[in-house]
Amino acid sequence: MNDGGVAPNRALLTCCVILAVIMQALDTTIANVALPYMQGSVSASADQINWVLTSYIVAAAIMTQPSAFLARRFGRKRVLLSAIVGFVITSILCGLAQTLEQIILFRLLQGLAGAALVPLSQGIMLDSYSLKERGSAMALFGVSVMVGPVLGPVLGGWLTEHLNWRWVFFINLPIGLLAFVGLMKYVRETTVDRETRLDWLGFGSLSVAILAFQLLLDRGEHLDWFSSGEILLELVVALVASYVFLVHMFTADKPFISPSLFKDRNFALGVVFIFIIGITYLASLALMTPYLQKLMGYPVLDAGLAMGPRGLGTMLTMFLAGQIIGKVDTRWLLFTGLLLSALSMHWMSGWTPDVSMHTLIAVGFVQGASLGLLFVPLNTIAFATLDPKLRADGTGLFSLSRNVGSSVGISLVTVLLTRNTQVLHEEISGLITPFNRALESWAANSYFNPAGIAGRTLLDQTITHQATSMAYLNDFRLLMLLAIAVMPLLLLMRPSGKPDRADDEAMVLD
Repeated sequence: MNDGGVAPNRALLTCCVILAVIMQALDTTIANVALPYMQGSVSASADQINWVLTSYIVAAAIMTQPSAFLARRFGRKRVLLSAIVGFVITSILCGLAQTLEQIILFRLLQGLAGAALVPLSQGIMLDSYSLKERGSAMALFGVSVMVGPVLGPVLGGWLTEHLNWRWVFFINLPIGLLAFVGLMKYVRETTVDRETRLDWLGFGSLSVAILAFQLLLDRGEHLDWFSSGEILLELVVALVASYVFLVHMFTADKPFISPSLFKDRNFALGVVFIFIIGITYLASLALMTPYLQKLMGYPVLDAGLAMGPRGLGTMLTMFLAGQIIGKVDTRWLLFTGLLLSALSMHWMSGWTPDVSMHTLIAVGFVQGASLGLLFVPLNTIAFATLDPKLRADGTGLFSLSRNVGSSVGISLVTVLLTRNTQVLHEEISGLITPFNRALESWAANSYFNPAGIAGRTLLDQTITHQATSMAYLNDFRLLMLLAIAVMPLLLLMRPSGKPDRADDEAMVLD
């Protein structure tokens, strides 16, 4: 056992670690179903309220990579306990927020605090089990990570309906207290390395680039894109910061992200794949909440129940993938996952506002199943040929790419939804003329008579509803095309058992 060893009571330790992971995983989905209620409470627009999601994801993406440095510098136990305390405090502040600016700020801080929870908890789990037991331990760890997507929508819906949307954040208090007390008692501190250093220039330039690009996406629609000086400034900052990061990465002795990572073909392609997965999965979740509640009129609890089976599908196929990996070509598993993802999006692009609950659950389950067939095999094939010395950096970059993909995806589909709704509303309105024979019928003329205020109002509401519905279907279709477009990259991947020549040479040198 290494210096990060743990107390003999492994079962209780495992429970506490899982609680910390579940707490963080819950917050990726629990707030989704409550967004419409938050929107009304803080007087935000539809695109502004999505900042509640993207601010958390971006902050978590930025801080995931440095969590290993903090653990080495200050001790893993100390950093993990601080992360739990910070996460709980910022969760309470999110629940107490009175304005949009406050809740975005507190969600940003919550993401910064929570970024270290999963990687450090995973490290503790690995130290707690022998080499033979680690496969089972990681399967248990993976299930705990996926419990969040299962419970999040259902629990968030129940709390919002029976209490208040603020309780989707307050629920972290009892979970965090249990995890803190248990980890305080059962985890031993690791050796502190005061000499370790972080590449601050690389970390800073990458953080600035991600933040500037995210602000550009989030505020572009509101400010009419590049006609705005603010958007142009954010673009310049993002480009300059990206340039500084890339130059520094290829010239520094110990850069924040090693360029050697991209010499491995499978890993480089894996980073692209996980970015696309981040876009398709979380972007579709962000779309489903307003679709169910605003267009279909589902109560918040029913919306949560309709979204919950996604997580069940993911858990099932993660177990299945874990059993058959090594018995079949991993690329076939990835192809099946992408095919199921594209198929589910295809079904969603044909929905009408009266789609049944059974259909919602079935399609959601298939979509969740696609993620399980993508996540586990992708991690396997991406890291199979990677130099072991680069794996710590590789896992951080993998998480970064997934989180950035998620935030970009949410912003992109939100922008397209707003823009397409406006365009389609204008196109449909253009068909409403005195010469349209469809309006000459008694039924249409009685309800949608443009001569009266009530008729015009009802007509505009109907057009808006249709335009919004069609805009959602266009977003679903875009996500389908994205899943299909990435499939040819599978042909460039090597089977996990065949390393690249560069990897062979590295192993010989070692």
